[in-house]
Amino acid sequence: MSTPAPVKPRFVIVPHRPHARVLLAVAAALWLASLVATWWVASERAAPGLAKVRDELDLANRRVADSEALVRQLRQNVATLRRSDQISRSANTELQASLAEREEEVSGLRADVAFYERLVGATGQRRGLSVHEAVFEPEEGGTWRYTVTLTQNLNRGAISKGEARVSVEGVSQGRLRSLGWEELLQKPGSPGQPFSFRYFQQLEGSVMLPEGFTPQRVRVQLRSDGSTVDQAFPWQAREPRGD
Repeated sequence: MSTPAPVKPRFVIVPHRPHARVLLAVAAALWLASLVATWWVASERAAPGLAKVRDELDLANRRVADSEALVRQLRQNVATLRRSDQISRSANTELQASLAEREEEVSGLRADVAFYERLVGATGQRRGLSVHEAVFEPEEGGTWRYTVTLTQNLNRGAISKGEARVSVEGVSQGRLRSLGWEELLQKPGSPGQPFSFRYFQQLEGSVMLPEGFTPQRVRVQLRSDGSTVDQAFPWQAREPRGD
């Protein structure tokens, strides 16, 4: 007859130990505290001046931030000063150009006054029909605008009439060359330019100089009442007049 197997109990009786958990918690807390203390002691021994270094690092960061702000402000000031300098330079350049134009106008007016004083003044030299000046000014298209001023104050009541012709002397291809009135106008058989005045008159027109020709002297010939006046002047060119 077989022996029946022992029956396992459905419940196990464990003795109640209320102080074990408390002891375990205290041991864990002491272990963590020991870790913290160990880390603090190690930190102090490894880097005793770490706190001071951190303070200096914070101070350096603040100084860097202040320096960067100052640099930005200085750059803005430099940009403002550069712009102001550019404006000042531009205004100064315009002022200088305007002043040069005014000085040129004043010089021209003084020359005109001196011319009129010599022409009609009581102490001015009495001269018959003559050429005061011949000036050329470049034009678009390669032509030259001439202005020839004729005067006479010998006989203030008389009217001088006649015709004028202009010729230009210069150098072309290394040789001296003279361009006559018809050649300058590029119109064969062209008559002289008529004039009629009491005291003075300005004759104007346009002529063409050949390519490669370097003008050096201008000759003006006047024919009036059977007499001829022939005068030569150095080539005088001026800048084109503005609009």
